[in-house]
Amino acid sequence: MSALAYFITFTTYGAWLHGDERGSVNRDNNIAGQPLVPANAELQRTNEALMTAPEYRMEATERETVLAAIREHAEFRGWSLLAVHVRTNHVHIVVVGDAKPERMMAEFKAYATRALNQMTPSESKQKHWTRHGSTRWLNTEESVRRAIEYTVDEQGEPMAIYHAKVESVNMPRPAS
Repeated sequence: MSALAYFITFTTYGAWLHGDERGSVNRDNNIAGQPLVPANAELQRTNEALMTAPEYRMEATERETVLAAIREHAEFRGWSLLAVHVRTNHVHIVVVGDAKPERMMAEFKAYATRALNQMTPSESKQKHWTRHGSTRWLNTEESVRRAIEYTVDEQGEPMAIYHAKVESVNMPRPAS
């Protein structure tokens, strides 16, 4: 079965560690509706001790730079962005394309990093992103609609947002 779209989420380096009180997603619980990794102060301290760079959070200009890089790269690849929200410490993307979501996420992160490094060359050694992220397959129109709503409307104060406002997902299906 192929997906209609993908819901991709990745966090900034050190800003949302496993064990955090907000919960987190790992490779064993990456299905929508599944419980998050629960808060665990010891796990969070262990992850903090393993960090090799300072925590990274984005200011407004950095968020806009990341959004522009994601939009530019999606256009270059021929991927259709349905929604993007770049927050201080994470990014949500709802996208349709001809690649697997893990590759899409890696490319979005790479292009965003390149844009950030061009913006502030003196900070080019800064780690911007966590190692992986979350890649969810959206298999129904309803799951696509919910992912777009969550991305655009349910993140708190709007930051750097793109919303395609599509009526339905009648686009080429992503690679399976």
